[in-house]
Amino acid sequence: MRDGFIKIAAATPDLHVADCAYNTSEIVKLAKEAVAKGARLITFPELCLTGYTCGDLFLQETLLEGALEALNTVCRETAELATVIVVGLPLRVRGKLYNVAAVVNAGDVLAFVPKTHLPNYSEFYEQRHFVSADTLSGGMESVDIKNADGETVCVPLVTDTIFQCDEQPLFTFGVEICEDLWVPNPPSTALAQMGAHIIVNLSASDEIIGKAGYRRDLVRQQSGRLLCAYLYADAGFGESTQDLVFAGHDLIAENGALLSESKMFSQGIIYADIDLQRLAHERQRMNTFESIEGGVFSFSLEPVENDLADRTFSRTPFVPANKALRDERCEEILTLQATGLATRLRHTHAKTAVVGLSGGLDSTLALIVLVHAFDMLELDRKGILAVTMPCFGTTARTKGNAEKLAEAYGVTLETVDIKAAVDQHFMDIGQSKDDLSVTFENGQARMRTLVLMNLANKNGGMVVGTGDLSELALGWATYNGDHMSMYGVNGSIPKTLVRYLVAYEADRTLGELSDVLQDVLDTPVSPELLPPKDGEISQKTEDLVGPYELHDFFLYYMLRFGYPPRKIFRAAHKTFAGVYDDATIKKWLTIFMRRFFTQQFKRSCLPDGPKVGTVTLSPRGDWRMPSDAVSALWLKEAESL
Repeated sequence: MRDGFIKIAAATPDLHVADCAYNTSEIVKLAKEAVAKGARLITFPELCLTGYTCGDLFLQETLLEGALEALNTVCRETAELATVIVVGLPLRVRGKLYNVAAVVNAGDVLAFVPKTHLPNYSEFYEQRHFVSADTLSGGMESVDIKNADGETVCVPLVTDTIFQCDEQPLFTFGVEICEDLWVPNPPSTALAQMGAHIIVNLSASDEIIGKAGYRRDLVRQQSGRLLCAYLYADAGFGESTQDLVFAGHDLIAENGALLSESKMFSQGIIYADIDLQRLAHERQRMNTFESIEGGVFSFSLEPVENDLADRTFSRTPFVPANKALRDERCEEILTLQATGLATRLRHTHAKTAVVGLSGGLDSTLALIVLVHAFDMLELDRKGILAVTMPCFGTTARTKGNAEKLAEAYGVTLETVDIKAAVDQHFMDIGQSKDDLSVTFENGQARMRTLVLMNLANKNGGMVVGTGDLSELALGWATYNGDHMSMYGVNGSIPKTLVRYLVAYEADRTLGELSDVLQDVLDTPVSPELLPPKDGEISQKTEDLVGPYELHDFFLYYMLRFGYPPRKIFRAAHKTFAGVYDDATIKKWLTIFMRRFFTQQFKRSCLPDGPKVGTVTLSPRGDWRMPSDAVSALWLKEAESL
């Protein structure tokens, strides 16, 4: 279970009602297939050894004996499989019949988990045959069965109990059965609080119009509520269709996200690679997730390598892949940014808002947000003062785009050429203009901030910052230069998302505004602090600090889920295969780690700005890190890859 990943599977076998031998052969066949694919936990549907739709045959001794014999066969035939298998059957204990899940490992039944909530409404009449787990004496009973070696063993019936792997302590799971999930207080809630990172559900949920969507949402939302993986196996083809139809709707979700889903009315297996470390991290981070005591059954399962064939990582984790969802997200984010800014403008009674408009991505987004905020407050857009400040690195393309943007949005444009002021400043401090060092670059950035701040004072306004989350993570900002403002609207927007927000604005506008926004998107990202070559941008940010799509990927998985460098590298290797080789990923990952630690001091004194996503670096929001923290552990791991 390297890096906390484990493959799990939900299987719907073909079955014949009351034909335990046939059902067992199908279950064993699918179990072997799943193990060959690397599955370490496999669950089958409710009452799968007999079939769910046996009706009053459940009262027949022959069927009950056949179910136990079938379970013995499952144990014997899977004894050598390195997995845990969960199957359903009817089980008589002290004269009462229970609908149970048998948890099988290495040829043994570890325990039986009985169903608690028995539906007896509409098409269901389970109380005709079964009793609830609530009838167990003291919450526990036991039953004698034959094991794989033909010996009689005593196996407990348990509730409020989870199962834990000795060799992989994070591999923990609990079991509930079908209706248990649909009630107001599912057993899985307590099981998760006891430490189960995976909830297994054996189900026989019949199909009616609209039920599949509800079921899907139920599984997904329960996984999110419990910060767990939810493994749901549903009965399918072969169940009696006398009155009902079963679709074999298998589902696997993790922390609110649907990872895998079977095709309706199909048979077979679905898989997912679950990130147990991520789930443990989420529970550790979320202090409202309370733990409770419960029983634990241990089992042994040696770790195996997982190729992550059934796990994907978004190449742009901050940006939804689906366009409709992405557009919806962009609209929501722009509204959040604009609302935050509008609130601050109204509170400070600002008469104007000043923004440095370079014609680049970040300042363009800041202007877009400003326009929305002014429209929200029903203010005249002429109160927005967009300032372009050409200097040694400014190109005609970016300056021209800044001018076109200001005109298209109907804001006030002011040009302040800072070359003479910077020249004078360099003379004052003895800085040669031929020395294109960091002083040459930062002198321009700080001069621009001085101009913006003083213009804000002069016009009774406030300076709106343009820097984004990716720049803050890398420290790619001049301290007390573009690093500083009176309100930073882009502070929690990563560079990859900035691009999509501007693209969204371009898509919903017309004419020259759309054209100039598109040209901004096509312009290389650059601070434009070094002289251009042949009129073109000579200083390209991604040539210096690396591709932003990689840095945003690193940032997301490090901050959101606490991934260590080796796990980030592994995820990036899979995600960016064919785009970046391993040496390139390692190079920029090492640089990211080094810069992230050394540049914390810039983040410790950030201006206010709205939080819009789950990852932010504001010292007043999610991220509190000492500026003197040492990166040695992270760098050692990154450099050893």
